[in-house]
Amino acid sequence: MIKKDYYEILGVSRSASSDEIKRVYRKLALQYHPDRTPGDKQAEERFKEAAEAYEVLRDPEKRRIYDQYGHDGLHGTGFEGFSSFDDIFESFSDIFGDIFGFGGFSTRRTYRSRPSRGADLRYDVSITLEEAAKGKEIEFDIPKTEVCDHCGGSGAEPGTSPHTCSVCGGRGQVYRSQGFFTISTTCTRCQGTGQVIPTPCKSCRGLGTLRRKKTLKVKIPPGVDSGTTIRLAGEGQLGEHGGPPGDLYVMIQMKPHNIFTREGDDLICEVPLSFVQAALGTVANVPTIDGEYDLEIRPGTQPGEIYVIKDKGLKHLRGRGYGNIRVAIRIVIPRKLTKEQEELLRQFALISEDEVRDRAKNKKKFNIF
Repeated sequence: MIKKDYYEILGVSRSASSDEIKRVYRKLALQYHPDRTPGDKQAEERFKEAAEAYEVLRDPEKRRIYDQYGHDGLHGTGFEGFSSFDDIFESFSDIFGDIFGFGGFSTRRTYRSRPSRGADLRYDVSITLEEAAKGKEIEFDIPKTEVCDHCGGSGAEPGTSPHTCSVCGGRGQVYRSQGFFTISTTCTRCQGTGQVIPTPCKSCRGLGTLRRKKTLKVKIPPGVDSGTTIRLAGEGQLGEHGGPPGDLYVMIQMKPHNIFTREGDDLICEVPLSFVQAALGTVANVPTIDGEYDLEIRPGTQPGEIYVIKDKGLKHLRGRGYGNIRVAIRIVIPRKLTKEQEELLRQFALISEDEVRDRAKNKKKFNIF
């Protein structure tokens, strides 16, 4: 089944701001909420579609990936849509709190302790053209939240255990009726966890997690370019209530090169030749990633002419083979001539029947017609 365009679902343009997207989603969520449209399957479907669209477009990285690759690109982010209304209400409780002034609302749901996926992390790395050509393994430190090894993540000092909250009965929410809605607010006693910890862990102070630096290694394959993303599954932040961790995305940026510019997997450089070399032909030393290459220059080569050196560019990232090197010829005209050089050029002009006017007599620079 082909999914609808997220921008069309929300009815916003592709250039819409985050505030506009949030405002439109808030309106749709209120309009199609299942507690306001009981039994209306079409409204429930619209509610789910809007939630899925908002989940992607509110996140700058997911939105960038969606704009560039569409729905298929989102598979790499770990987002596969929402499987239930509970997932939607848990993810967007802030939206529903904005609408009604409470933490959420429902006639059926309990939000406490539902597993939720951890947040994704991003790490930017800059590499040289040579590193992009050959590939590289990098090592870096990244701050992460990890399970406290002292209490095992319970938040309670070893030998003790958390107690069920006596105010909310372990639900994490306190409910009250308002019209045909059942309004829920976060329990102030347990802060929505459903549990209280009489004796907090001395290491993590009851949080169950610690903030630490973790050293990671990642292999950068040959052929990467600026914008290439490498996903390290499970290396993001911890999930909550036993949920899976997020992922880490390594974002590649290329440093400028002093010789080559890049177009896809092709490398482009410029080789200077003298008038004589271009006219008579020569062998030019052209730089490549692996060293110099002897390029045969044909007699009569013109300024700006392009020579192609096959398979000396960058490796194709997705597939076999290599790009090429494209060599642009630049003719260098000497600014000063020796008397001997000038005389030889005048003889050449005479043989070629090129008129060269005397600058002293005409008060003009030499012109070759």
